[in-house]
Amino acid sequence: MPKRSLPSFCIVGENVVIEEGVMIGENVRIGHHSVLLKGTVVEEDVVIGNHAVLGCQPFKNARIQHESIPNHPLFIGRGSRIGNGVVIYSGAILRSGVMVGDLASIRENTVIGHETVIGRSAMVECRTVIGDRCFIQTGAYITADMLIEDNVFIGPEVSTSNDKYMVRTRTLLKGPYIKEGASIGTNATLLPGIIIGRNAVVGAGAVVTTNVADGSTVVGVPARQIGE
Repeated sequence: MPKRSLPSFCIVGENVVIEEGVMIGENVRIGHHSVLLKGTVVEEDVVIGNHAVLGCQPFKNARIQHESIPNHPLFIGRGSRIGNGVVIYSGAILRSGVMVGDLASIRENTVIGHETVIGRSAMVECRTVIGDRCFIQTGAYITADMLIEDNVFIGPEVSTSNDKYMVRTRTLLKGPYIKEGASIGTNATLLPGIIIGRNAVVGAGAVVTTNVADGSTVVGVPARQIGE
């Protein structure tokens, strides 16, 4: 790793790999054994944990339905915090102040808004947009082709889906749309294409099969409205 690739104020751990073309801002700290792949952009005041892999290229085989979208370089905004063992693919954009917990994964062509928290072991799939100041808690699965607006809370182990036919046939993939201020309880399941309204609440363990109105609360299997 040539010294010329680093700014004057940067702390790098042991056995770190920084490929050619990586851009690193001032006051960045990179933990031991982390890998920054070609084209990755890291702005100033970012902390990267141990064993992180940043800027991966996606794989594809004949059974993958979606077409590959050309990726831009991975961009990590100023003041962000990337945990230990995190994997983030090329083409992802993390705005300023994002925190990504240990062992989380963020796929290509995603956008993570300012000051959003992605919890430990959470998974964010490709072509998904998450707004500002959201909380995606431990172990949540955020499917591909999903839209999450600002100030949304998603509890631990929430599961989302974008495929009604479970890959038995080619179909349009469309994840849930969660509007601003909504809260999704622990272990809830959101089916493909549904809309969770603004400031709505989905109770823990609910299975949401239809749209949820703005400001309403739903619980149960299948989820039903109990109040506003």
